[in-house]
Amino acid sequence: MDEETLTYLLALQRVEGLGNTSMRALMTAFPSPAAVFAAPAEALMSVAGIGAKTASAVREFNNWGEVKRDVLELKRRRITVVTFKDDAFPRLLKEIPDCPALLYVAGELKRDEVCVALVGSRNASAYGTYTTEKIARDLALRGVTVVSGLARGIDTAAHRGALAVGGRTIAVLGSGLDVVYPPQNLPLFKEIAETGAVVSEYPLGTRPLAPHFPARNRIISGLSHGVVVVEATEKSGSLITARLALEQGREVFSVPGGIDLPGSRGTNRLIKEGAKLVESVDDIITEILPQLEVPLAPPRRQAREEEEKGHQEPLGEGERKVLENIDHEPRHVDVLIQRTGLTPQEVMNALLILELKGLIRQLPGKNYIREVN
Repeated sequence: MDEETLTYLLALQRVEGLGNTSMRALMTAFPSPAAVFAAPAEALMSVAGIGAKTASAVREFNNWGEVKRDVLELKRRRITVVTFKDDAFPRLLKEIPDCPALLYVAGELKRDEVCVALVGSRNASAYGTYTTEKIARDLALRGVTVVSGLARGIDTAAHRGALAVGGRTIAVLGSGLDVVYPPQNLPLFKEIAETGAVVSEYPLGTRPLAPHFPARNRIISGLSHGVVVVEATEKSGSLITARLALEQGREVFSVPGGIDLPGSRGTNRLIKEGAKLVESVDDIITEILPQLEVPLAPPRRQAREEEEKGHQEPLGEGERKVLENIDHEPRHVDVLIQRTGLTPQEVMNALLILELKGLIRQLPGKNYIREVN
């Protein structure tokens, strides 16, 4: 996109009272954003949804200084802009009724033909984090792009799971791309932008205000063939994403959890209401496969595991005993000592070796969890 077109496009987005629907209508009716600003009021009002007040706002727009600063800042940050009319704009997202008129993109939007969203609680449990990473990795190994919202908890686990196996992932923000939220995910933002994409419909400088996140959620589901909810309370925003997915004709999946856990009440309710129960990535693939226009990559998980085993020294008896007693639920070191019958020193040595081999991970409080393979 040339600089002149970008300037008029950003100006159009900043016109007071102009929403996505009206902006798309103007961009469809006129050959370019510049032509919109050059049109007389009568021509503007001939477009559906454009009244006298909005036409006047277009004609009287004078905030060009701020627009030009944005153009320079986008160039400095290497952020591109794609509109719903561009070939690079995600195909599935074009289909939703309230499709954004444009997206700001850090990284690159390729033709991600198969996308699945993973969403859930910001206060994720160890089980939720483990399960999300596992599903994200398995999806990425099949060539599926993992979509989420860069939030704490489940979102972070989803992005990290895809990145861990060299897969593509897309993060959708509820703020401008220069206002990363939460701030501690800035390194993750940069990592995603290197191999995938971080996108937002909001101009630079937009703060992460509460109303932006439900709107952000429609893009997460709109990009995807299906939405998987991993953990959610009964009032979780992830349930909004699930509802939007249904309205958009997308598949909704849910990972079951313990009946006495608050973080499972939302997901279990979704299953009761008809969401597909997920026990493995195959449950997702089976449902979305009929919708796909391109074949998925064959499963690479088993080959990858065998390759990794071939590069590792075999486990000693103590290491094997300790590993057999660690799964996706956190296990305290004292429990491991009790269950294995090994001395504390033997258990600690085994834990160190297992960590170095990437087979387990230490959590706060001397708890250990099996690493996702």
